[in-house]
Amino acid sequence: MSNVFPIGGVCRLADRGVIRASGADAASFLQSQLTNDVAGLADGTACLAGFCSAKGRLQASFVVWRPAADEFLLSCPREILAPTLKRLSMFVLRAKCKLSDASDGLAVFALAGPAAAAMLDGTTVWQVRARDGSTLIRVPDAAGVQRAWLVADAAAEADVPAAEAMSPETWRWLEVESGIVTIEAATVDRFVPQMVNFELVGGVDFQKGCYPGQEVVARSQYRGTTKRRTLLFDCDSVPAAGQDVYASGAASEPAGTVANAAPHPLHGGGSALVEVRLAAASDDLRLGAPDGPLLTRRELPYSVPLEAQAAS
Repeated sequence: MSNVFPIGGVCRLADRGVIRASGADAASFLQSQLTNDVAGLADGTACLAGFCSAKGRLQASFVVWRPAADEFLLSCPREILAPTLKRLSMFVLRAKCKLSDASDGLAVFALAGPAAAAMLDGTTVWQVRARDGSTLIRVPDAAGVQRAWLVADAAAEADVPAAEAMSPETWRWLEVESGIVTIEAATVDRFVPQMVNFELVGGVDFQKGCYPGQEVVARSQYRGTTKRRTLLFDCDSVPAAGQDVYASGAASEPAGTVANAAPHPLHGGGSALVEVRLAAASDDLRLGAPDGPLLTRRELPYSVPLEAQAAS
């Protein structure tokens, strides 16, 4: 069944939080902590970035943009913002960088389909544009529709286009369709970036220098030791982030973990991004138990290497 639908509209993303990093050392501090080259972030662009533990496991994933030379905004789910902010703050030390929770002052709106297309007007993916006091960020397309964020002052009346309301669940499904994993509370400290394809979607820069877990991430990349990847599935049931996935008939241990999931907006059931062992990628995979609901694999919007190289 095709998963390209004429869906879209506008909704407020109340579940998204924003961390503000400001000060003369904001760029150098974030450069030393995140997986991407945020110090080199060009004017008018955004990027993905991860924050890892010393063992290379993702503690958070962000959309990052730079409103001013000495200011960055990092958006992640509100449910993990407080512990992420606390952990990041531990590393500031003497750096001239102030970290704060900017969530209450900023409203993040999601736009999809015609509502997004009407505002984007040739804007390319990850391009950032100022628009009547708000910030427009084009995020990758999903399910054949254009998508964007509009970030506005929460105290002001945002210039959001008049469009059909879109449910947050529909937006979450589009996020799953995009193939870009968001770290949630249920998946903190579960994945090295390559396990969730983060380097394939532009979330890791291997030339930028050190950050927590950098050696682990680099070793996975250059020694070919990645033996787990994230793939896209449909299911008659609605999966949940953090839920185990099993190869049919193999009850001894899970074959993978649901990274993100959402109910399907039109035909019931749900879709999920599932991190799986490459050795089990071609097996019948079941949700929650070896005899659980069947997961039906679909193609991601980008290529994923499904054979692990032998470590050199």
